[in-house]
Amino acid sequence: MKKSIILIVLLALGIGVKAQKTDTTKKATSADSLMNSLTGGENKHEPIISAFKATRLIFSPTTETVRKNNLNFLVIHRFGNIGTSTGGFRTYFGLDAVNDVYIGFEYGFTDNFQVMLGRSTIGQIAETQFKWHIVRQTNDGSTPLNISLLAGEGIRPYGHFASFGDRMSYIGEVIISRKFSSAFSFEILPIYVQDNQPFPDVPGNEKGFFSLAGAGRLKVTKHMSLIVDYEHPFSSFRNNSGAFEDPLGFGAEFETGGHVFTLNITNARGISQINTLSDSETSYGRGQFRVGFTISRMFDFSKKKTNKDWN
Repeated sequence: MKKSIILIVLLALGIGVKAQKTDTTKKATSADSLMNSLTGGENKHEPIISAFKATRLIFSPTTETVRKNNLNFLVIHRFGNIGTSTGGFRTYFGLDAVNDVYIGFEYGFTDNFQVMLGRSTIGQIAETQFKWHIVRQTNDGSTPLNISLLAGEGIRPYGHFASFGDRMSYIGEVIISRKFSSAFSFEILPIYVQDNQPFPDVPGNEKGFFSLAGAGRLKVTKHMSLIVDYEHPFSSFRNNSGAFEDPLGFGAEFETGGHVFTLNITNARGISQINTLSDSETSYGRGQFRVGFTISRMFDFSKKKTNKDWN
């Protein structure tokens, strides 16, 4: 039933863009100029302006990378359950209970390569990630897809582990996206996660497993879009135990000057993909869903600026 609902949502997002072609002539708006810090222009035979307006959606990273000498500052929150005995008005529908906080920095060393440093409250995991944008979709259709590669590692510095190596986790992703029109973009992400000590550390849990994620963005107004993000681990332990749930999130993305603000609802407590894929045990059906938000703020440290940069 859950997978049918997800399919219906993704199809609904696609209805508004059926039979549309990528808009190759639209002049960049002020918001597009701002987000050019993520990608290039839309002249003929050139890469399209950002398939997505941020480097991540709810769980999933996008194919976008921060441009050279730009710094993206991320603040991400997940609050407590809206339902269940720990939710409701007693906790202001979860707002009194913070489940996870993530602070991250993404820096562009080139227009196609960025490094991210971040830390999550859950597991006190500290992460380093590297993302390469290796293929860019062009507005003339000669290159129909964007492809980025992401490699990352996380370390849990506290807690009991038999060895230092057991504190380490790793993630690798191929991010494939397409901007189908000026309003609609979609991506799929084959993912591999390796926890040197299984997380959670219970009998039968695998150290490594593959996952597949899918996410879409539908532009509704000039500065607001709807987004959906879904992840499924291909793990016999997680799929058969009955305790784990696939992370699923819905949200709205707002462009506000120099910020991209995302408000979302998700069943997953964690923010780090390593955490959400390894250990998501909360369910919409049990009222275990929560409000979250992401604030993305771009800083440009380029030496030269022109009027075009600020239009």
